[in-house]
Amino acid sequence: MEDEWGAERAAEIDYVFKVVVIGDSAVGKTQLLSRFTKDEFCFDSKSTIGIEFQTRTIVLNRKRIKAQIWDTAGQERYRAVTSAYYRGALGAMLVYDITKRATFDHVARWVEELRANADKAIVIMLIGNKSDLADKRAVSAEDAVEFAEEQGLFFSEASALSGDNVERVLEADRGNPWSGFKEGLGERRRQQRRWERCAETKGEQGVGSF
Repeated sequence: MEDEWGAERAAEIDYVFKVVVIGDSAVGKTQLLSRFTKDEFCFDSKSTIGIEFQTRTIVLNRKRIKAQIWDTAGQERYRAVTSAYYRGALGAMLVYDITKRATFDHVARWVEELRANADKAIVIMLIGNKSDLADKRAVSAEDAVEFAEEQGLFFSEASALSGDNVERVLEADRGNPWSGFKEGLGERRRQQRRWERCAETKGEQGVGSF
C-alpha cells in the first residue's frame, strides 16, 4: 500500500517529470526538497555542493507520476547555473526566504532566466519558505501573490522546518501544478510526433534525389 509520502510500489509509472528547484543561496531549497521527498529536516544541513536530485511518486487522476526534483546544488552562489540544468524540465520550484527581502527581489531575475533557458510551457511554483518565522517576515504574502498573478505562477508559503504547507505546494489556488506538467508533457509529445512526421515526409521526398 502506498503511504502518504508516495512510497513507490511495484507498479507502472505513467509519467516521469523533471522539476528544478531554484532561488538564491540559503533560502532553504535543499531542506524543502528533503521535506517534500522524504518528510525529513536536517538541522546540520550545509550548502549543497554538486548536482543532486531526489524523487517522489504521487498519484493524480489515477496516474502514477514520478517527479525527479533537481537541486541547484549551490551553483547559484557562483551564478553557475547553466542552460543544461533546465533542459527537459517541465516544472520549477522558485524558492525565496520570507525573512530576507533581497531573496524575493531576485525572483524576477530567476523567472527571466527560467523562461530564457527552459521549455516555454514550464510550470513555475513560487514558494515563500520559512513561514514558521512569521514574526521576522520581510516579504508580505500580498506582495508575493501580486507578483505570482502578474507572472502566471502558482504560489504558496511553506516551512521546510515544520512541514507546514509543504503538501499545499502541489495544491496551489489555481489548480494542481502536476496537471500543468502533464499538459506540458502532452504538448511536447505532440511536437515530437509532428517533427517525426515532417522528417519522414522529407525522407520520402528525398529518395532518389542523389
